[in-house]
Amino acid sequence: MGAARINRLVTSGQFSLDGGTWDVDNNVWIVGDDAEAVVIDAAHDADAIAAAVGDRRLTAIICTHAHNDHIDAAPALAARTGAAILLHRDDLPLWRQTHPERDPDGWLEDGQIIEAVTPLHVIHTPGHAPGAVCLHAPALGTVFTGDTLFQGGPGATGRSFSDFPTIIDSIRDRLLTLPPETEVLTGHGESTTVGAEAPQLEEWVKRGH
Repeated sequence: MGAARINRLVTSGQFSLDGGTWDVDNNVWIVGDDAEAVVIDAAHDADAIAAAVGDRRLTAIICTHAHNDHIDAAPALAARTGAAILLHRDDLPLWRQTHPERDPDGWLEDGQIIEAVTPLHVIHTPGHAPGAVCLHAPALGTVFTGDTLFQGGPGATGRSFSDFPTIIDSIRDRLLTLPPETEVLTGHGESTTVGAEAPQLEEWVKRGH
């Protein structure tokens, strides 16, 4: 089987919301060993993601939130692999903007532990989206934050379904309480650590959004 490892795949496509469309690069995270894996955020390119998974059994497609750029390839990847799509129920209205014909297969809940190759602890972190979640992998010293926390600050809150005070509360109460050495693997861009981001919290609050 081998030890759990994390692979990063960057895919390119478009993010659309509130009538606007932007070109984006997304991080797709694959967590697994030699035999099986889960995908965190099936963005843009089901073929590229399936190739990165290889001949391993894909057990779940976990959505950190339901903005289209994080879920657009999920149904195609699920159809190809038989993996279940998992999303927090509060993001179902966003999900249905992109995939009105197919709901997720299961619901993520705060405090849930996904028994993957390494246990993934679900942390509900609303703000960027109502059903945004982060996935903490204690054994790997890692948290997958989707678009909740980036290198340099919180995710955007200027569009529908988002709220700046809520994302600040989520980051302060749910993420900055993790060990400071915890690596933060984000939905876009480069990684950071909890310890690197924690001192900036008050500055984000002052700047607002």
